[in-house]
Amino acid sequence: MTDRTPVITIKPPGKWEIIDFQELKDYRDLFFFLVWRDIKVLYAQTIMGFAWAILNPLIQIIIFSIIFGKVAKLDTDGIPYVLFSTVAIIPWAYMSEAMSRSSQSLVSGQSMLGKVYFPRLIFPITPVLAKLVDFSISLILLLAVMLYYRISPTWNLLLLPFLVVLMMSVPAGIGFWLSALSIRFRDVKFAMPFVIRMLIYSAPILYTASSIPDGYRFLYSLNPIVAVIEGYRACLLGTEIPWEFILPGAVVSAALLVSGAIYFRKMERVFVDVI
Repeated sequence: MTDRTPVITIKPPGKWEIIDFQELKDYRDLFFFLVWRDIKVLYAQTIMGFAWAILNPLIQIIIFSIIFGKVAKLDTDGIPYVLFSTVAIIPWAYMSEAMSRSSQSLVSGQSMLGKVYFPRLIFPITPVLAKLVDFSISLILLLAVMLYYRISPTWNLLLLPFLVVLMMSVPAGIGFWLSALSIRFRDVKFAMPFVIRMLIYSAPILYTASSIPDGYRFLYSLNPIVAVIEGYRACLLGTEIPWEFILPGAVVSAALLVSGAIYFRKMERVFVDVI
């Protein structure tokens, strides 16, 4: 009778191995559990529950529309400011929340790190996936505003899946970097609110990208958040697709994702010792 006991070989990752997808697949049950836990805990013991996913961006839209649309009267290339800001704030709300939570994912989950082995990369990816629930709910608000202004879908809508992936890759790449750094430098926790406030002015959320002088547009396009915001406006409103912003931003986003994963894997061996 043959022994069918499975043999598990433990070996170090290859030199060029960034993400072990097979390992993530093996731990998919834990992965799904952590994502579901984040979703349930986020609005646990709240009166409004998932309605906050609509209320949070709605308040920002109202404030920005009054201050920058009515008072400052910023140019929006002929787009009503409520519509202009809504299309930008919905993806921005997702990226800012996912970025903040991903950057602190290892610190907040430190009680699990030293008890059992599992792919540590699960931690920064979990908030990126969990916040998609909020993003999906907030699309109701976006759809309502588009129906109010009678915006009809165009062929640009085919770009939406690519933009969703790009939108997820931005907080994932930054989350890889910052979550690994936050283990050794707890300043990341205190710096994140300031960084988020600065990032909202570095992307065309309150203003149009066309207002940027020609000489600075390429440098400006290297901000991957610009690619996401401008891409969503073109995709949902049917305006001309701004490839001059989308392509450089996509390249930078991919670079952030790959370099962040490499740095995370490099630091992974000292997480338990340092934390």
